[in-house]
Amino acid sequence: MKENASSKPSAPMVNGFDPARLASLPERERKMIERRQMLLGPSYRLFYENPVHVTKAKGVWLYGPNGEAYLDAYNNVPSVGHCHPHIVEAISYQASQLNTHTRYLNEQILSYSERLLATFPGELDRVMYTCTGSEAVDLALRLARHYTSGTGIIITENAYHGVTASAAEISPLLGDSVPLGQHVLTVPAPDTYRANGRDVGAALAQDLDKAIGHMRRRGITPAAFIADSIFSSDGVFADPPGFLKPVVDVLKKAGVLYIADEVQPGFGRIGTNMWGFARHEVVPDIVVTGKPMGNGMPIAAAIMKSDIQECFGRDIRYFNTFGANNVSLAAASAVLDVIENENLLENARKTGEYLHAGMRSLKETHASIGDVRGSGLFLGMEFVRNQDSREPDSALALNVVSELRDRRVLISASGRDGNVLKIRPPLPFSRENADTLLNALQDVLVKVGHKRLEREF
Repeated sequence: MKENASSKPSAPMVNGFDPARLASLPERERKMIERRQMLLGPSYRLFYENPVHVTKAKGVWLYGPNGEAYLDAYNNVPSVGHCHPHIVEAISYQASQLNTHTRYLNEQILSYSERLLATFPGELDRVMYTCTGSEAVDLALRLARHYTSGTGIIITENAYHGVTASAAEISPLLGDSVPLGQHVLTVPAPDTYRANGRDVGAALAQDLDKAIGHMRRRGITPAAFIADSIFSSDGVFADPPGFLKPVVDVLKKAGVLYIADEVQPGFGRIGTNMWGFARHEVVPDIVVTGKPMGNGMPIAAAIMKSDIQECFGRDIRYFNTFGANNVSLAAASAVLDVIENENLLENARKTGEYLHAGMRSLKETHASIGDVRGSGLFLGMEFVRNQDSREPDSALALNVVSELRDRRVLISASGRDGNVLKIRPPLPFSRENADTLLNALQDVLVKVGHKRLEREF
């Protein structure tokens, strides 16, 4: 048993509230946080220096207890917008009819599975359901290890894949207090900003080849490489399209499976395709989805090639009591309705291009912005101390996040150094919403730039 465990500081979180600032908050919020600490303990974290108190939401807006509106440029879970009326109606109706598990015959799961699988390449023709993305990752690891008879898993250096025991041990983002698995190896992320002209796809493929060889020299049979298809926690790396092709070639040659984690980039967010991996014109062996699938309802899935599922299914029974329950399936089906009927994939592309152009324009006038990157409505803005050295400026990024929050615009930060703004709003985000974000960014960058000059002189 660890001594004095309760007195040790908890692991830091990018853009996390520091409980030491509790006394500086308004009385209502301070008392709420004190109750949280007593009831939920230190593992539960809040965003922002000044935590946001919300009571309702609609579309791309969150609302505080006094009706104050916050522009949500961060939450990918309500993928088609907070409290979308079509989703609400589908959930309400289904709850009044039936909500049970998958061990009874029911048409609903079959119809939805056909719709979902139709969005994937033909080789990916089986689906297994869970409640959360973490569970889907856990299941994908089981599938890969059973199919390959291997145990080794390769990930990127700042990956995040979930909170179950097996997902946490492949999630270095969680910090040093959550050790990686003994059969887990990391490789550098495909950082185009610091590649110095090097082909990031070829570099990642070479690093994977070395990792596979290292595992085998240690007597470990590699099972899979798992990657978030936009490398969001590594700092948002989407370009150039196709850079995963040499990576998949290396994996196929070695008999190692490729698991595409689509929890964040999936369901049309990248604008050009329904799924992040498709932008690279590759086909994974297994895909995992999660949060946006039911617009916040607990439903997630692993989608795979049939031979992988057949191998697993012959030997192992699978059941998840609430995975693909009827109410969550109704929400998931309604999400597909909204994406199709409201043309949200095209909106993600057009609004994303507009927002991306606006962010690049800001880069031309603010030397602290080192890079702007991403695809669709998943964008990153990297802050550096010096554009020549490209030294990360984590403090500035978090300052910008905090200043935007004070202007009631919500985003967060990402990357190994926490110096990359992570922008991924609900898919109905409009040009008008993008202008609100860009104008707030401009105001904040001017303000923090003046503060920096004052400190230097």
